[in-house]
Amino acid sequence: MDDTKVVIHVRFAPNGDVTDIGERPAAVAPQAWYNKLSVRAADDYEPLIGGRGVFRLTRDAVTAIQQAAS
Repeated sequence: MDDTKVVIHVRFAPNGDVTDIGERPAAVAPQAWYNKLSVRAADDYEPLIGGRGVFRLTRDAVTAIQQAAS
């Protein structure tokens, strides 16, 4: 079990579309990855100013979401 925290950075376009997001599986579009994270880890999301936000998850949680998304 890996309880190491991972910070996933998200960048949004002015229209709200996701332009860049960390830890994204190669086969998954940025917006689709954000949607998956939002459903599975909404309580771990922190909006920031300037069209940005972060998810703070454990490494195990990120791996599980990545595997489910691929």
